[in-house]
Amino acid sequence: MEKRPFIATYIQASRPFGVLYIGMTANLYARAQQHREGVVDGFSRKHGCSILVWYQQFWTVPDAIRREKALKRWNRPWKMQLIEQRNPDWRDLHPFLVGQAPDPRLPVAGDQEGSVEAFLKWLRDGGEDGEA
Repeated sequence: MEKRPFIATYIQASRPFGVLYIGMTANLYARAQQHREGVVDGFSRKHGCSILVWYQQFWTVPDAIRREKALKRWNRPWKMQLIEQRNPDWRDLHPFLVGQAPDPRLPVAGDQEGSVEAFLKWLRDGGEDGEA
């Protein structure tokens, strides 16, 4: 059974502490698989960025695009810190994403990404930041 696609901003890496690729997609399941298989032509394939190390789900495409653009402006140490807050071992999140392994990420206090509570909070906050 195919999972319902979801909108996300994500970071792929070539290896732990290696080359980083930041992107956004309306279907992270398919996009992460494309990166793993190397069928996405361009920067990520050229530099071997096939490991999904971070992602953030959004409710709308414009919110995900804003986050992608913001992350691309960040300096490298900030990006590394963002990844290591939840994924200190730089584990590949793709097996978790497709239901083949448990979530290797560290929990964040109050984090309920994708939950009904997160969606209701997003609505209460006016839906402006797009984060759930």
